[in-house]
Amino acid sequence: MAGPPLDIGYHTLPPGCLANVVTCLEMTERPPPRPAPAADGLSLARMGAADTARYRALFGRIGQDIMWFSRLIIPDQALAAIIGDPKVHSLALVRNGADIGLLEIDFRIAGECELSFFGLVPAAVGSGLGRFLMNEALARAWSQPISRFWVHTCSFDHPAALGFYQRSGFRPYRVMVEVHQDPRLTGHLPRHASPAAPLIEGHAV
Repeated sequence: MAGPPLDIGYHTLPPGCLANVVTCLEMTERPPPRPAPAADGLSLARMGAADTARYRALFGRIGQDIMWFSRLIIPDQALAAIIGDPKVHSLALVRNGADIGLLEIDFRIAGECELSFFGLVPAAVGSGLGRFLMNEALARAWSQPISRFWVHTCSFDHPAALGFYQRSGFRPYRVMVEVHQDPRLTGHLPRHASPAAPLIEGHAV
């Protein structure tokens, strides 16, 4: 939940915390699909409540260096309830039997869809498969009776993410700052994860 606006100037964070600049983007109509690589050897496999281990493994491989941690800090029961919800579509991008990407779209708010997670394992980044996955996201989201498709990206995401979302038809409408515990200090991510974010020793609050 968003808090009050920050005053202009510098703000000291509590020990063990990080600040993350979040850009909110949305679209209100489906854009035309952009060219993508051929789908040879690719498939999308839906994950459900029984797939928490598979989900966490893929989530961790994609997100270790871009500070994905939100689905690592919740209990299995809570994760199973989310990905097992029929209005949440959690899909693994599979190539030749290996999970290499994650697409998650959430229809739990009537009339809209959130692109809640979207990413590729590091070895697949830059291959063009992001465009293939985005075309799938757009097709699946707009196949439902929605009037808004939205996504958040952040300063810990891949450097190309914001531009990619904008080229895909999303428009920025808000910027927020999220303060959260450093998951490397709480043990939810290894200490060497996300090297672009400084690791400042201290006790997590």
